[in-house]
Amino acid sequence: MNKNKLTSQEENFSDWYNQVIQRAELADYAPVRGCMVVRPYGWAIWENIQSALDKRFKDTGHVNAAFPLFIPMSFLEKEKEHIEGFSPELAVVTIGGGEVLEEPLVVRPTSETIIGHMYAKWIKSYRDLPVLINQWANVVRWEMRTRLFLRTLEFYWQEGHTAHATAEEGQIETLKMLDVYTDFAVNVAAVPVIPGLKSQSEKFAGAVQSYTIEAMMGDTKALQSGTTHNLGQNFAKAFDIQYLDQNNELLYCWTTSWGLSTRFIGAVIMTHGDDQGLVLPPRLAPIQVVIVPIFRTDEEQSAVMETTKKVEQLLSGIRIKIDDRTEMTPGFKFNDWELRGVPLRIEIGPKDVEKNAVMISRRDIPGREGKSSISIDSLENRIPKILDEIHDNLLAKATKFRIDNTHDPKDYAELKGLINSGWAFSYWCGDANCEAKIKEDTKATIRCIPLDQGETNGKCIYCGNSAKEKAYFARAY
Repeated sequence: MNKNKLTSQEENFSDWYNQVIQRAELADYAPVRGCMVVRPYGWAIWENIQSALDKRFKDTGHVNAAFPLFIPMSFLEKEKEHIEGFSPELAVVTIGGGEVLEEPLVVRPTSETIIGHMYAKWIKSYRDLPVLINQWANVVRWEMRTRLFLRTLEFYWQEGHTAHATAEEGQIETLKMLDVYTDFAVNVAAVPVIPGLKSQSEKFAGAVQSYTIEAMMGDTKALQSGTTHNLGQNFAKAFDIQYLDQNNELLYCWTTSWGLSTRFIGAVIMTHGDDQGLVLPPRLAPIQVVIVPIFRTDEEQSAVMETTKKVEQLLSGIRIKIDDRTEMTPGFKFNDWELRGVPLRIEIGPKDVEKNAVMISRRDIPGREGKSSISIDSLENRIPKILDEIHDNLLAKATKFRIDNTHDPKDYAELKGLINSGWAFSYWCGDANCEAKIKEDTKATIRCIPLDQGETNGKCIYCGNSAKEKAYFARAY
């Protein structure tokens, strides 16, 4: 067995995932159990995620701020459902500066409570509303079973927190941000997510309703890739977030929260990756095009490098890396950049220079089919279009994979038989007991109740009673 060869996805998807992350230098295990070190290449992906989302947030009227990492324990205890939901995951500081603290401090698992406290100070009148704030931060949740990017004790994310004058405005905000996440996932990451409502048993602790974007990974498991929450007046009442309306009546605000984390990097890896390693969507890739100059003699080197610099200048609006390492063979470089998932490779050798052309190799199309020769004179126009074609192809492949592995079972026995290798899209009566029994029998949960329902009358896949909505059932990360 070749020790340098990745474990195949079919052989062991989990091992493949861990190997890809470490060999492509996205992240490594930290000395603290359950924590990770995000390496520069992995952080560059996160920076591109941040950039794409931050623009969308600001385009919809949101602004950034920063709130403390430490939260008084009493803040979490103010909202009963919230503390019950998070208490098993809390990291608590009891000593500071060598002294026992008067009140324990929780290391931020999420910020609804401390932000609620501040909003109560800042909001006095209807003129102060809406408040639309986002923060980029790290959070800590004491997970027992961890996996790089997908579930770690400490991770990075953004969390939006808004306050509104009416219930309608709060709901509009919740769905608007769900649309923002969907747009980002599809049009930047080429991940075909399904937006939908969470069941009451799966919703965020303290929310009235939670919404999610769900994606199918390469092993057919589901991954919750971003969530938005309509908090109603639960946190407003717990923290006295009130305002005087136009009639001088004191009313409670309606609040929301929403977040997407470094877990999304895991979604990109498992949606697009193959047995050669990462396959990064061009709009997120830290390096969109790698140029590999190929030469043997000093004379060839001079001509090839001159052409390489010319190509780099022609593609000035694209994220480019020139791999001019002389101690590595071209074959090694090809494999290295395939492992790292660079969307497009440009090879320039002496014969290419003579032809005033380059050889390109697409990461999304393996082998000879993905290779072609392109005139240097057409590169400036062709390469951006090819990168768009790669994005569209990755999205189409991932969408087809999800459709091919999503089933509408005729009965519960069929659902139980297929849930290990795909999703079930089935009618559900809305009874939490049916949901719990399905989970007990299959380890599958309701991933979401899609907003686009189509037909609305059927029979519950478990109990056979009348049902007005369908839900996606799947095993999940």
